[in-house]
Amino acid sequence: MTVPENLCLLRLSALGDVTHLLPIIHTLRRHWPQTRLTWVIGKLEARLVGDLPGVEFIVFDKRAGWRGYRDLHRQLAGRRFDQALIMQVALRANLASLAIRAPLRIGFDRARAKDGHRLFINRRIAPHPGQHVVDGFFGFLEAAGLSAREWCWDLPIPEEARAFAAAQLPADRPALLLSPCSSHPRRNWRAEHYARVADHAARQHGLRVVLCGGPTDLERGMGDAIAAAMRSEPPLNLIGKDTLKRFLALLERASVLISPDSGPAHMATCTGTPVIGLYAASNPARSGPYNSLDWCVDRYDAAARQFLGRPAAELPWGRKLEFPGVMDLIEPAAVIERLDALMAWKAAQGAR
Repeated sequence: MTVPENLCLLRLSALGDVTHLLPIIHTLRRHWPQTRLTWVIGKLEARLVGDLPGVEFIVFDKRAGWRGYRDLHRQLAGRRFDQALIMQVALRANLASLAIRAPLRIGFDRARAKDGHRLFINRRIAPHPGQHVVDGFFGFLEAAGLSAREWCWDLPIPEEARAFAAAQLPADRPALLLSPCSSHPRRNWRAEHYARVADHAARQHGLRVVLCGGPTDLERGMGDAIAAAMRSEPPLNLIGKDTLKRFLALLERASVLISPDSGPAHMATCTGTPVIGLYAASNPARSGPYNSLDWCVDRYDAAARQFLGRPAAELPWGRKLEFPGVMDLIEPAAVIERLDALMAWKAAQGAR
């Protein structure tokens, strides 16, 4: 297959999924260096990856309604690409893809397609049941004619962000970051459970506990509840005080992150920071932090049996189990066990 002169990727959201695309971008840049890359992306997500070198970013504002679609058509008016990789199946993304003109439009296989996705593409990636999201994205490169894989998640981190992180986390003590909230409240763990793990981390491992998150009332309330429930030294509460880039810089200096299924869990992959992921409402084999799957606490199968009466193996791949109380299946003792194992492993490696 001829190497394309220009290629357009469409993946609007969410933060975790755009970090999953980083190995795809790095593979394209290394093996098709002459190909001009354009990425149609969401507004928030562009704040995280929009300074990635060698890529033109076209921002689509999904909150603007029909005006967002008109703006996207204006930005791409008169443009033509050799290939378009339509890497999202939601109706909003399918409609946005109409602004991209390309003779070859690659999309998901039938099992993963929905919302009329088949009407917007003319080539499908190969079906691979049970794939992680990252591996599924590599299927787009294979369908485009590129079989290489570069396992690189590098993202630029500004010096301002690193200076902020250095001021908050001096190098004299290792840190545990807690990013306790997902955008889906039923994926969130209890504040008292986080507090129990945080107390153990401080007392047993000497870790400085740092709370991270956005400025929403939900996140601020969760941070306050964790701090109130802790019995060791007070945590450093940075909820609402950092930015996406500052959070990456904090991750660079941290020993470990604990998080439910959320964007921060995947951002940690960009800095090589191990993640103890808390998974019951979603399947870590599909959407867990790619390089930290062994550290995750996985109660997805237990949730399937309790709430649906059948094992996870019988569910459609990617089925969410966002039932009230599902995260209570994760015991604090199980998270503490993973933390102890991770800290022992790091000590054996001579790492902080």
